[in-house]
Amino acid sequence: MALHVLAIAGSPRRHGNSETLLDRVIAAIQEEGVEVEKIALTDVTVNPCKGCNACERLNKCVQRDDLDWLGPKILDADCVILSSPIYCMGICAPVKALIDRAQVFRSRKYVLKLPVVPPERKGKRFGVFLSTAGQKWDHVFDAAIPSVKCFYHVMEIRDADIAFLMINGVDLRGELEKHPTASADALALGKELVKKMHERFEDGY
Repeated sequence: MALHVLAIAGSPRRHGNSETLLDRVIAAIQEEGVEVEKIALTDVTVNPCKGCNACERLNKCVQRDDLDWLGPKILDADCVILSSPIYCMGICAPVKALIDRAQVFRSRKYVLKLPVVPPERKGKRFGVFLSTAGQKWDHVFDAAIPSVKCFYHVMEIRDADIAFLMINGVDLRGELEKHPTASADALALGKELVKKMHERFEDGY
């Protein structure tokens, strides 16, 4: 079967460090013969969640924006890769807006008790979070991880199936290129991800 990987570049600054890290993982996946669809949040409109909870009744968001077509792509992908820089110790605004709007998946799953993905795909999909930060503190990514896990949980991607690659100490554009391990780590992650997807989807996991 043809594998479907969706990569989301979340930074408001195009082609910065987090998107460069994303592109390296994409390249590694493509080297293994798997196609990747890349979407930059700067090119789409995803409005902030209004907190109206209408999705708990309607099974859809009342807002009409690009999540109308992006949401189904997110649920259809065998793997969703999300990249974000760290701003003020947290996920950047465009990515946070996307995660908040995933409330509609949460309402479907926990309130309406409806399937988010077809039952045969539940627990089979993969998630990847890529991030970069200018600060060198070990805890600089700590606030981002729970939000990312929430994003993946509501679309039926388990903790065990989420991979993380987070590089700190890179701030200015191009600094990732000088990082001693980022390139090799991105290559290894991409290749390992393809291996796991082939094993799971082709072996009928």
